[in-house]
Amino acid sequence: MTAPRAHLVVLAAGGTGGHVFPAEALAAELAGRGVRLALVTDRRGGNLGGDLGAVETHRIRAGAVAGKSIVARLRSTPELAWGTLQARALLKRLAPDAVIGFGGYASVPTMLAASFAGVRTAIHEQNAVLGRANRLLARRVGRIATSFAAVEGLPVEAAGKVTRTGMPVRPGIAAMGGRPYPTLAGDGPVHVFVFGGSQGARVFSDVVPAAVGRLADTWRRRLRISQQCRPETLDDTRSAYGKLGVEAELSTFFGDVPERLAAAHLIIARAGASTVAECTAVGRPAILVPYPFAIDDHQTVNARCVDKAGAGWLMPEDGFTPEALAARLESLFDLPAILERAAACARAAGVDDAAARLADLVFQLLPSNGEPETRRKAA
Repeated sequence: MTAPRAHLVVLAAGGTGGHVFPAEALAAELAGRGVRLALVTDRRGGNLGGDLGAVETHRIRAGAVAGKSIVARLRSTPELAWGTLQARALLKRLAPDAVIGFGGYASVPTMLAASFAGVRTAIHEQNAVLGRANRLLARRVGRIATSFAAVEGLPVEAAGKVTRTGMPVRPGIAAMGGRPYPTLAGDGPVHVFVFGGSQGARVFSDVVPAAVGRLADTWRRRLRISQQCRPETLDDTRSAYGKLGVEAELSTFFGDVPERLAAAHLIIARAGASTVAECTAVGRPAILVPYPFAIDDHQTVNARCVDKAGAGWLMPEDGFTPEALAARLESLFDLPAILERAAACARAAGVDDAAARLADLVFQLLPSNGEPETRRKAA
């Protein structure tokens, strides 16, 4: 499907990668279909790269609507009001055909301004709990795209607006969806990939080596660990694995995440929306340890969805001890069929064409509304 060049879609996103990644994926998909794009963000979105870095960008002021004290929220109210006025003037000048928001307080002024102006709107929710910003906007927007099949916190009157599109992943990740789960048999290597999001997670450096030290020698000799570490834990973690005689490749950043995901027999990770989407898109089982201080505890709900789907295992951080992890690892390694079944469930739960689905939804908002040319698998 191709849209006329005259169509302009404004994306409202900024802040964390969880909001920026789906916006970038949609930008690439829409640009490929001939749609003109503009991005509205706040001051934190000033150095975006990739496909968003090439998009015409406008910055407005925004006020936080979640994760702050009452006093801080009151102080941010004038910022939100001023940002909404800025966005309203900007949208009047741009005259977009649709405005799409991706959550986070950076999107709120633009989405409010669009709803006040009668512009066609949609929001994308990355997590299994509707974020505070999207909760504020849910009754006002025309459509709501979700990553998960069920989303908590959705207003009853907004339920009819929901379409599950999935969470877009990077093209390199999506390309690994066809890779079969690596055979885990005999005395061959067992690949475990440990990562904690863009910043890493200290708890993994504290717990995973200690758990590995409790495994039988036969398993330790077979382990091949790739682990993302925070800079301050890198040396100690490397030393811990060295003392155990375990082959481990450690880094603060891996540039070949798609290949490491595809090679993994098991993933140990946080439960952010992007991480969950990547694990399921590739089809790899995961032990998910939610970040315990996430707003509305949304990572726990994300992980619970994976657990219920049979695609992995939720381990709360307060129960993520060396003893508990060692017991879980041995039980999984001793019964490879469990890992293979979880890998199949993960692949079944993934949405590998999420960016295309989201673009289809946007096309339904455009004045030249038409049905998608291709039939996509049912959500």
